[in-house]
Amino acid sequence: MTNRKELKEHYKKLKPDMGVFKIESRTSGNCFLFLAPDLKSLMNRSLFQLNMGSHPNRRLQNEWQEQGGNAFSIEVLERLEYDRSETKIDYSEELEILRLIWSEKLQGADQFAD
Repeated sequence: MTNRKELKEHYKKLKPDMGVFKIESRTSGNCFLFLAPDLKSLMNRSLFQLNMGSHPNRRLQNEWQEQGGNAFSIEVLERLEYDRSETKIDYSEELEILRLIWSEKLQGADQFAD
């Protein structure tokens, strides 16, 4: 039983990678930017939704269905570091700033936010 408690405690202390990623069509060049408090989870969820035909971004979903999943690349653009003091728990503003920065950097590509 103590092993289970230790595992739960360890899990609570884990901090997932957060940041901005893109899903880009190699065919059309369209970039879809996403900000994520948990990169791995949102990337996995997005792929699952796209493959099941239920992604909330209809434009991305339509392109995915027309072109097929092999025509797309998924890339983490930047990870956001946690505050060293560990008192901060809401990083939504910083994530939005990161997305704006990357939106400007990718100015040549068609972009669509989540």
